[in-house]
Amino acid sequence: MRTLLALMLAATAIAPIPSATQVTAAPAIQAALPPQPGTFVGRGFDTCTAPSQSAMNAWRNSSPYRAIGIYISGASRSCSQPNLTATWVANQVNNGWRLIPIELDKQAPCGTRQPKMSSNPTTARSEGAARATSAVNAARALGIPAGSTLYNDIEHYPSNASCKAAVMSYLSGWTLRLHELGYLSGMYSSGSSGITDVCSEYHNPAYTRLDHLWIAWWNGVADTDAGQYCPDEYYANHQRLHQYAGEVYETWGGVRLHIDRNYLDVAPVTSEPPGGGWSVIVDNTDSGRFTASASWGSSTFSSQRYGTDYRFADPVSASDAAWYKVNIPETASYEISIWYPANSGYNDSTPFVIATTTGTQSVRVNQRIGGGAWMSIGVFTLAAGDGDKVGVSRWTTGTGYVIADAIRVTRV
Repeated sequence: MRTLLALMLAATAIAPIPSATQVTAAPAIQAALPPQPGTFVGRGFDTCTAPSQSAMNAWRNSSPYRAIGIYISGASRSCSQPNLTATWVANQVNNGWRLIPIELDKQAPCGTRQPKMSSNPTTARSEGAARATSAVNAARALGIPAGSTLYNDIEHYPSNASCKAAVMSYLSGWTLRLHELGYLSGMYSSGSSGITDVCSEYHNPAYTRLDHLWIAWWNGVADTDAGQYCPDEYYANHQRLHQYAGEVYETWGGVRLHIDRNYLDVAPVTSEPPGGGWSVIVDNTDSGRFTASASWGSSTFSSQRYGTDYRFADPVSASDAAWYKVNIPETASYEISIWYPANSGYNDSTPFVIATTTGTQSVRVNQRIGGGAWMSIGVFTLAAGDGDKVGVSRWTTGTGYVIADAIRVTRV
């Protein structure tokens, strides 16, 4: 476990991200949006260009669809996006739409579409990470917050062993970087190529699992079945989207659009790593998983927040901790990571309390620096069972608000 001094030195010595992979802050918008697409079961559609507001209103009032795929980033996008702004995004979410944010950039090296990822797996992994950073920048510019799932569109390709290795490495870099930045990872592809490759390597620890799988299989059935392309038990925890029909025209409310039809059963969950690993994220908005007294306020002030908002409180000479409840599968060692927005007015010595098998342990964090990303505060032995495992205490001699946003617990 890292000492307090080491933790603080590490926080102050973080190297700047090179300009090519620099993450930008989100713009201020009228109201904080929830993560997208969030928890949702039902029909959705995707279309090349984000429709006008009047078209979206007509379809919201008349169609059976409640989710829409939008192409937010990538050099392989075929259509311009004159309507796609932060205001458009906020309007759709506030009108009850769920958004499916799509990146369409590097493609399989054995495919025909440009640009292509490297055929070298090591290089492809780095490219995937760089594209994740770019996609997060695009999402933040549109007001799509951390906790959202970003879907990498890799079109059909004639797979072979070397091509599959490149694609899987690219997606691993994509997923790891998105997780570092607080987003979940998804992938869209043809059932006979990308989906088959991903599912064939489901148990391979050399690759990082995606969080969501978007299956292009035009069988005309509105469900999340992947047929022969992926076993039912893979990506089974509300982690699937199925594009069941494509290249069709539909008219609702007098507005005709060219769309692909989709069915979703999704939730903001992360995949367990191959080899039996386990990880869970608890946000301050998770019902039944986070508790705090009435002295803790809610804020959307910082764009570095995880999800919709975060909690804050003045320091006092009493614990009054905000607690995160986690159902630990078995007694073992777990890494605790935290997510918080940083600000010069926040506390420079916030106590994070961990309920271990040998009693509570405390780690103090300077919340004026290092925000907007996952930060490990150490590895601890946690007891099996459902209960309060991580707390944020108000009892500190530091100055400024103490902040409680999100935590991640990962078995190691």
